[in-house]
Amino acid sequence: MIIYTFPIRTTFIDRDLEMISPVAKIRPLVFTNQPTQLPFYFFLQFFQLLWFLPKTDQYLCFFGGYHSVLPVWFGKVFGKKCTIQAGGMDCMNMPEIGYGNFRKKWLRKATVYSFKNCSQILPVAASLVQHDYRYDPRINPKQGLLNLIPTLKTPIQVVHNGFDTDFWKQLNFERHPKSFISVATGTSTTSRAIVKGYDLIEMLAENHPDWSFTLVGDKDYRSRNSNVKVLGKLSPMQLKELYNKHQFYLQLSTSEGFPNALGEAMACGCIPIGSAVGAIPEIIGTSGLVLQRKDLQLLEDELENLFKKDLDHLSQENSKRIALEFNFDKRKSSLLSSLGLS
Repeated sequence: MIIYTFPIRTTFIDRDLEMISPVAKIRPLVFTNQPTQLPFYFFLQFFQLLWFLPKTDQYLCFFGGYHSVLPVWFGKVFGKKCTIQAGGMDCMNMPEIGYGNFRKKWLRKATVYSFKNCSQILPVAASLVQHDYRYDPRINPKQGLLNLIPTLKTPIQVVHNGFDTDFWKQLNFERHPKSFISVATGTSTTSRAIVKGYDLIEMLAENHPDWSFTLVGDKDYRSRNSNVKVLGKLSPMQLKELYNKHQFYLQLSTSEGFPNALGEAMACGCIPIGSAVGAIPEIIGTSGLVLQRKDLQLLEDELENLFKKDLDHLSQENSKRIALEFNFDKRKSSLLSSLGLS
């Protein structure tokens, strides 16, 4: 049996469970992302891991952090493999924007312990391994695990996320011209909104009142612009229909690992506009716009050039790119192989 731990349950956790469960028994154990609840969850997790120990073959964690400390320890003490999938904030130190595990003393210690003592690390993007960050000049350019943990010797293999392009696909809806969509949770918190690039989106919306913007994922987010529509969390079916009605997808994050919504939107034919961070440039390729630095005027100029292109052709190319380069089967094959299940 595989014990799978994570701080919160998300759609990519569900996808991993869907990939692994047909070939191995897997037990998901959710932890917490609330600091005040940490003592209780450490106590609970210890006894959960102890209870399942006789049936446990290996441990799997998404993100390194508090929730991975005990699975890593159990793995070392009892000789069981423990794999951590690095996802983003666990590989970053960005106190300037209130982001990253390494900006907090005890979370940094938990993260470093986990990565140095687990069996292998599977980052979702190469930039999480080592990255010379240049997008926001306020932020230290030395990011990624090997920059933040110079003595790290744990084996590392990049395993990208993958998308079910039988579900995420074009529906041939009419797309509203100059319509933009972005999806993120927790953006009613100012620091989280900045991480996800909402500050830049708001400036863009203010400059172009005739363009329409849809922000999905946090109903409590408040926009100062009347052309910005805010929606809460939606079902996958609702999201797919929404993607198919928008012309562009915005992923102007200040920091990112491998954004799932970007791939979903591209598979549905949205033309991507993203920042040069994390796996975003790799996902977009030449089929959209990659903003090299956080600069509103540069974004305006790049958009003007993008609008001159054959947008219908770009829309089709995006769907094909995700289906070819980042499909569900590729990730499944890589993940199962890394876990010794194929």
